[in-house]
Amino acid sequence: MRRRIVWAIAPILLIAAGAVTWHFMRPTPKAALDRAPAAASAAIPVTAGTSETSDFPVYFTGLGTVQAFNTVTVKVRVDGQLNKAAFTEGQDVKAGDLLAQIDPRTFQATLDQAKATKAKDEAQLENAKLDLQRLLKIGQFATRQSVDTQGALIRQLEAQVQADAAAIENAQTQLDYTTITAPLSGRTGLRLVDAGNIVHATDPNGLVVITQLQPISVVFTLPQDQLQDVIKQMASGPPLKAIAMTRTGQQQLGEGTLALVDNQIDSGTGTVRLKATFPNEDHALWPGQFVNVRLLVRTLQQVVTVPSPAVQRGPNGMFVYVIKDDSTVAMQPVTVTAMTGGRAVVEKGLDAGTRIVVSGQYRLQPGTQVQSGAATADNSGGP
Repeated sequence: MRRRIVWAIAPILLIAAGAVTWHFMRPTPKAALDRAPAAASAAIPVTAGTSETSDFPVYFTGLGTVQAFNTVTVKVRVDGQLNKAAFTEGQDVKAGDLLAQIDPRTFQATLDQAKATKAKDEAQLENAKLDLQRLLKIGQFATRQSVDTQGALIRQLEAQVQADAAAIENAQTQLDYTTITAPLSGRTGLRLVDAGNIVHATDPNGLVVITQLQPISVVFTLPQDQLQDVIKQMASGPPLKAIAMTRTGQQQLGEGTLALVDNQIDSGTGTVRLKATFPNEDHALWPGQFVNVRLLVRTLQQVVTVPSPAVQRGPNGMFVYVIKDDSTVAMQPVTVTAMTGGRAVVEKGLDAGTRIVVSGQYRLQPGTQVQSGAATADNSGGP
């Protein structure tokens, strides 16, 4: 029975095997052969751009921290009960504005007492001067000793009156200290002491911290290799412009000027610290904030520039892919002298108006056919 089944199925299997073999071994149709070269020679899509002649600003970029221009911890200078806190937390104050008031009664009494003591001593001095005049009028009937003694008493009382005047000034100063005013214009922080508490001149925390926000400073770092360029430009021209950017570099926070360069290089990091000053009129910069600082060092006049992504690095140096008239590309060696803000300055190897490949170079080689599209703003690079 099994032999009959095998002999019945064998012809069917032979026919199926022959059909499969014929399908894969048959000659390729002419239409398919014509399509193969066309597919192999398809143009590669790339993003194209054009080299331009323009002024090129050279920026140095560093990471910085915003610092208040001035920071003052307001402390009391006399002991007493805090009667009133006259400021609101987060309030903008001006120099001389009332911040707090300490109970002044004890200090007022001390001042009044000093004034009374001076008045008493002045009366004694006046009487001593009159006695001296009487002694001088009687002439030979007054002894030399009595005249000298009276003159010494007058000088003693004059010194006492001067001491009384100093005591009055001291008492007046202590009384003035009970009225606490803002030492500078700025913004108050959290209130550290509430009204009703006894405060002391030795208290470590103070009443409030005032920070000056206008103007404001940014301390940032640059590599030591860029230091000489910065110093040279500072010595030869106006203050260098500094631009504060967000950490992402997408938003400008303010413009200012470079104020100083630190007097030493950090040997551990090979960087130097610089400080820039910003007007900060809109309070976009805040103490403790991390920012990116772009320092405008100089501006190159009418140079050939290309988008930074167009510049490639190869075994023999930098190059760009130039798009020829027949839409094929060629490698063009270039000399790049500066690269910032998404643009690169080409000193040698490229003329203005030359079409180049901005992106899509990873699939290219000399002679490759390309299909180009215009470069967009995204290809210009970040700040």
